[in-house]
Amino acid sequence: MLILTADDVRKALPMNEAIEAMKKAYASLSSGTAVVPLRTRLPIPTGEALSLFMPAFVNSQDENALAIKVVSLFPTNPGRGFAYIQAAVLVLDPETGRALALLEGSSLTAIRTGAASGAAIDLLARTDSKVAVIFGAGAQGRTQLEAACTARKIESAYIYDGNIGKAESFAKEMRANGSITKDIRIASSAKEAIENADIICTATTSTKPVFEDKDLKAGTHISAVGSYMPEMQEVPAETVQRAKIFVDSRSASLEEAGDLIQPLRAGLFDESHIYGELGELILGKISGRQSQEEITYFKSVGIAVQDAMAAQVALNNARKMKIGTEVDF
Repeated sequence: MLILTADDVRKALPMNEAIEAMKKAYASLSSGTAVVPLRTRLPIPTGEALSLFMPAFVNSQDENALAIKVVSLFPTNPGRGFAYIQAAVLVLDPETGRALALLEGSSLTAIRTGAASGAAIDLLARTDSKVAVIFGAGAQGRTQLEAACTARKIESAYIYDGNIGKAESFAKEMRANGSITKDIRIASSAKEAIENADIICTATTSTKPVFEDKDLKAGTHISAVGSYMPEMQEVPAETVQRAKIFVDSRSASLEEAGDLIQPLRAGLFDESHIYGELGELILGKISGRQSQEEITYFKSVGIAVQDAMAAQVALNNARKMKIGTEVDF
């Protein structure tokens, strides 16, 4: 079995390849060739924590992928010197079931989540998009910006986070990334951040909208990757109501995405307002952006097909690069 650390995963899973892997994963999901149960949620009352178990089999044209990710959210971890999110991905041989690799899952999750937005940006954002805005200065926000800069020629970026220290660290770190614009600005307000935005990526755990609908300009694309529970909300209901909505998984989004569930419960629209899955767009079953003024919105709650395909790409590249540690199993 091959063991890949966080550094190994980052080396073996470049953003451009991760974006293409997400397109294949979503196409497999929407075509019905993937097997993806809804993730199992295991509450851990003693630590007010949660573990999620996410298995998937992906059958794409190029290759198959079989994997399970276990991701745990422990709110008390930062006080203990550990990361809030702990995760691991076990890759299995889809022909024999043999365990092939164990990958550090937090880095893989951050990359594949950014890549999901990157796929949506590539397919839905205006081709002349130049200004990106990131809400949330955490690990997810970093890969959101990297993905936006991979999918479009971003000239300037804004970061907005309630913790100014985190925002400053984010800007400093991201300016050192050679593939990302050096013009990264710390916004003093949500309005300042989005009023000139072409692309907005929200990666927070907020329970209320992080910006106001009236500040949004026409033609903006929004990729929302937070709001993964019904009580969470990042994007104003008014924005979702007037946007063209794409999701990673219709069933999972209706089960988990507060950005959609809350407006639905309020009667602002019904389920038919969800235009379709991103995989349906990739397969050519539905259309994408229809005008320069249209607001497009992609809601991702995170699907196990993403982890399976991302892990498979990382494993293949790691073998070519001869990185990782082989152990008897």
